[in-house]
Amino acid sequence: MRDPLRVYAAPMSDVEFYAARMQRAVRAAAGAGLAGLVVTPGPDLVWLCGYAPPAETERLTALLLVPDRKPLLVVPQLERPDAEKAPGAGAFELSGWTDGQDPYGLAAEFLAGGGRFGVSDNAWALHLLALQRTLPESRYGALTEALPMLRAVKDAYEVDRLAAAGAAADATFEAVVELPFAGRREREVAADLARLLREHGHEQVDFTIVGSGPNGANPHHEAGERVIEDGDMVVLDFGGLKDGYGSDTTRTVHVGEPSAEERKVHDLVREAQQAAFEAVRPGAACQDVDRVARQVIRRAGYGEYFIHRTGHGIGVTTHEPPYLVEGEHLPLVPGMTFSIEPGVYLPGRFGVRIEDIVVCTESGGRRLNNTERELRVVR
Repeated sequence: MRDPLRVYAAPMSDVEFYAARMQRAVRAAAGAGLAGLVVTPGPDLVWLCGYAPPAETERLTALLLVPDRKPLLVVPQLERPDAEKAPGAGAFELSGWTDGQDPYGLAAEFLAGGGRFGVSDNAWALHLLALQRTLPESRYGALTEALPMLRAVKDAYEVDRLAAAGAAADATFEAVVELPFAGRREREVAADLARLLREHGHEQVDFTIVGSGPNGANPHHEAGERVIEDGDMVVLDFGGLKDGYGSDTTRTVHVGEPSAEERKVHDLVREAQQAAFEAVRPGAACQDVDRVARQVIRRAGYGEYFIHRTGHGIGVTTHEPPYLVEGEHLPLVPGMTFSIEPGVYLPGRFGVRIEDIVVCTESGGRRLNNTERELRVVR
């Protein structure tokens, strides 16, 4: 079976493809003034060399990238057979170590010379501290801070995978709104969302937020035992991974006919989301999109109730750079893919959020979610 993250933009073997990705990462690291990269298990490791360890372990696994040397993957010897089967095997050297050996000495020898290295955000402190002790002249910086663009710009294949994940999430929404809401617990609707995401091809469900009535005013409310009632506004935010790429969409529905105020707030959020979408263009700063959405909501008198950033990147994880937030000056470029999800949250009453995944193109934004954004009435 071929790797689902394999990009077929050019006729090349898996080894050539992953070698090119790792070379690109080394060049980016050098351009950022880094001596190299230390990549531990997680999405960066899969993206760079196609290897996903069989389980999280306290044993050191790390891909080491430095200029002018073939990449080295340090793995526990008992996991070496799996590493040898990785799609990118052949694009890197393998160094297995057995219990009782010092894997940090192996890594330090490869990283000899010290300097500042980019390290995976989710690297264990256990491993990072041991590397610092073994190679005291080394320093480390978080990979997403040092190289925020490493995975941020997607090629055509990756955009296609994200579009397919978005379409599956859209189909999930269209199916769930046909089910009854009133009289059921939030967790039951959340279970329906998870089931439907899997039925539409997701191999992994990352979140199913169902915030009804006053719970909708908590943006990250965890679906619980509250029984959904007639007259409730309900925030539905859900997503996961399909064929290795993420989905994430939010729609706010109403059980029965909404009040005039509920319609007003929903229309306001829809207007802010549309304005932010129209602000997407190459060269615009990430913070510009956030400012546009925030300005619409602020002018209507609800600014204090928009309490989170406007968006986040998405790719092989459902949250990654770039972030659409004040202070982020990173310019948008074609291929960047991110959410646009303004919201208004009225404590103790209800909340509204509308979210689409959007890709920046040469001519502006392209939505990867296409369900209607009008307030949907459910039963």
